[in-house]
Amino acid sequence: MSHLSQSKDELLKRVRRIGGQVQAIERSLEAEADCEKVLHLVAATRGAMNGLLDEIIEAHAREHVAHPDLSAKEREKGVDALLEAIRRYTK
Repeated sequence: MSHLSQSKDELLKRVRRIGGQVQAIERSLEAEADCEKVLHLVAATRGAMNGLLDEIIEAHAREHVAHPDLSAKEREKGVDALLEAIRRYTK
């Protein structure tokens, strides 16, 4: 996962923002906010998570599937890991 270390700071910023969004959902539920507000918060948080997932999937695909220096076995392993992540996400 060393290729993620290149964008580690940006990824951590995104994760912290997502954490703040989750806390906003929690605060809204505790305050018994109307469902419209909670729905918008959840949708925004899901969008942020999807964006994070997209970024990490792209980095994985470029480094562990499409990188020209990979052997066939390494590519297969990278594809398998990517497909497993996609399967888990779509459940």
